[in-house]
Amino acid sequence: MDKKLKIILFNILFIAVCAGIFLFLWNAPPETTRKIPHDEDHLRFVEMKKKAAEKFCGDCHGEKGVYPLPETHPPKYRCLFCHKRK
Repeated sequence: MDKKLKIILFNILFIAVCAGIFLFLWNAPPETTRKIPHDEDHLRFVEMKKKAAEKFCGDCHGEKGVYPLPETHPPKYRCLFCHKRK
C-alpha cells in the first residue's frame, strides 16, 4: 500500500471515529438530576468546596431530617456528585 493511500484511510478512519463519538454524545439523554435550590437554606453551600458542603446534607436530608430522601435514592454520601450547585 502506498503512503498516500494509507494517509487517506487513516483520515477516513479518524473522521468516522469522531463522527461516532459526536453522535453518541448528541443522543445522550437530557440531565434529569435536580439542581440545588438557590434559597436561603442552601446559599451557604454554593461557595464551599464539595466535600465540605456534603457533610451538612444529612442534617436536613437524612433519615430523621426535614426532607428525608426516598428509599430508591442512590448512595447518599456524594450529594454534589450529581446535584449541581450552579
